[in-house]
Amino acid sequence: MKLVCSQNSFSTNLTLVSRAVSSRPSHPILANILLVADQELQQIRLSAFDLSLGIQTSFPADVITGGTLTLPAKLLTDIVSRLPDGDITLENGTEETAEANFLTTLTCASGRYQMRGMGAEDFPELPVVEAGQVAYLSIENLLEGLRSSLFSASSDETKQVLTGVHLTMQPDGLEFAATDGHRLTVVQTMNAEASEAGGTANEAEKALDVTIPAKALQELTKMLERQTGSDVAVHFDQSQVVFEWTDQRLTSRLLEGQYPNYRQLVPRQFSRQITAERRLLLSALERIAVLADQKNNIVKLTLDSTSQLLSLSVDAQDVGSGKETIPAQITGDDLDVAFNVKYLMDGLKTIATTEIQIQLNTATSPAIVTPLGSIKMTYLVMPVQVRS
Repeated sequence: MKLVCSQNSFSTNLTLVSRAVSSRPSHPILANILLVADQELQQIRLSAFDLSLGIQTSFPADVITGGTLTLPAKLLTDIVSRLPDGDITLENGTEETAEANFLTTLTCASGRYQMRGMGAEDFPELPVVEAGQVAYLSIENLLEGLRSSLFSASSDETKQVLTGVHLTMQPDGLEFAATDGHRLTVVQTMNAEASEAGGTANEAEKALDVTIPAKALQELTKMLERQTGSDVAVHFDQSQVVFEWTDQRLTSRLLEGQYPNYRQLVPRQFSRQITAERRLLLSALERIAVLADQKNNIVKLTLDSTSQLLSLSVDAQDVGSGKETIPAQITGDDLDVAFNVKYLMDGLKTIATTEIQIQLNTATSPAIVTPLGSIKMTYLVMPVQVRS
C-alpha cells in the first residue's frame, strides 16, 4: 500500500472515527482503525467499531498502490495530529517484506515515523441493514431535534432504555423524546420523508419507532455539524440503525425495552402561566445557582401576578441566601414552586428564542417550558418538594 494525502484531511477524519474506538477493547484488533486505500476511487476509507457504535468516513487521496490494514488508533491519531501541514506519504511494506509484518511508514516534510499494524481479516465488519426500512431526513431537521433533546437523556447506565433518545415518525415529521425520569423533552421537526424497500411511505412511518443510545447520537451530531445540504438515509431494523450521507456512515445498536409512554405525562390544561425573556431568566438562574450548588441545587420561584414579577430565591443553610427578581407576564394565582436549578438552566440553554413560556398547575405537578416562535418543543420538569 502506498498513498499521499493532506495532513489536515487525514487528521480530521481520524479524529471522527476514533470516537468509535473502545477505551477497553475486548479484542486487540478493536483498538485499531481499519484503513482501506482504494486505487480505483482514489480515496481512503477509515472505519472504527466498538461492537456497539461504528463510524466510517472517506476522503480523497492520491492512492498509488491500494491495500487494506489496521493501525493503532491512539498512536496513529496522536502522530498525525502533530505533523505539520502539507502532504503525508503512507507506505506499508517493501518489495522484500511485502506486507507480512504490517510495518507502516509515515513520511512528512519534517520527518519519518514507523508503526506496526495488524491484518484486516479479523476486523469486524460494520453492521448493515438489508431487510429493514429507510427514512430520509434533512441534516438541518435531524440536528435540530438532536440538539434540543439529547441533554434530557439519562447518564445512568442502569436505566438502560432511558440512556437513549426515542425517535418516531409522525405523519408531519419526526418526533424526538428523551427523559431521565426527572425531566422530559419532546421535539417535533417537520418535513421528514420515509420509504420502505418494497413498501410505502406510510408503512415506514408506522415502523420508525426506535430508541438510539445517546452516545451514538452525540457522535452523529458532531459529524453532521460538519456537513451541509444533503439528506441522511436512516436504515433500521429490530436491533440496528445505520445513518448514511455523502461519504460517511454511523451505525449503532438499538436499545432494548419499552420506552415510557411519555405523551401521557404532559398535562393538557394549566391554571398558571409565565412568559419571560429567556436570557434574562437564564442569567438570573446562573447567578443564583452559585449558592444553590453549595447545598442542594434547589431554587424557589415565586409568582406574583399583582406586580407581574417572578422572584428566584435560594436559601443555602449555613452558607447564605440570594434573591433575584425579573419582570414577567403572569396569569393565574400566586404560587411558590421549587425546581432543580440545573434542570431549568439546561432547558433554557437549549432553547434559542427570545421569550419562553412556563405553564404549571400546582407546586407538585409537572411544569412545561416551551419556546415562543420556534420549533415545537415541550420541556417537562418535575418540581421539588421542600419543607417550609
